[in-house]
Amino acid sequence: MSNDLNKFTEMVGLPDQAIDFDQIPWIPQSERVWFKPVRFDLARGQWINFLKVTPGGKVNRHRHTGGQVMAYTIQGEWRYLEREWIAKPGTFVYEPPGDIHTLIVDGEEEMITLFILEGTVQYLDDEDKVFYQDDVFTKLKLYHEYCENNNIPRVNLTY
Repeated sequence: MSNDLNKFTEMVGLPDQAIDFDQIPWIPQSERVWFKPVRFDLARGQWINFLKVTPGGKVNRHRHTGGQVMAYTIQGEWRYLEREWIAKPGTFVYEPPGDIHTLIVDGEEEMITLFILEGTVQYLDDEDKVFYQDDVFTKLKLYHEYCENNNIPRVNLTY
């Protein structure tokens, strides 16, 4: 049975991967916010990264389009200004497409959360107009540019 599974995996081009977390840099996203990518699925428009936000940091008000978002908190606490709940270590968060929120870190400990994102993140102004957006391609470009500008060897994360 496992030999058949290996043949199927080779046929559809889905090799397993083991990514060394320490080989990938924390990439500045905004003030007090960094991301560390571990996968870019260009075919499905999905990316997986860790997000680190230091106390007082925030991810500006945004909307997710074209897919869902899932998150698992590893360290620290964070919340959305528009919600009542607080994510703590061990908290799983699901966000449906179209959800609008502002991520903030109020506590004294930096937050690290694993995010699985699909589609586009649209950053919104006070009138709900998009002033910037991210997707799997812009995040991949940021990763490549950061590595190049800082003489860091790139790990192939497009698997």
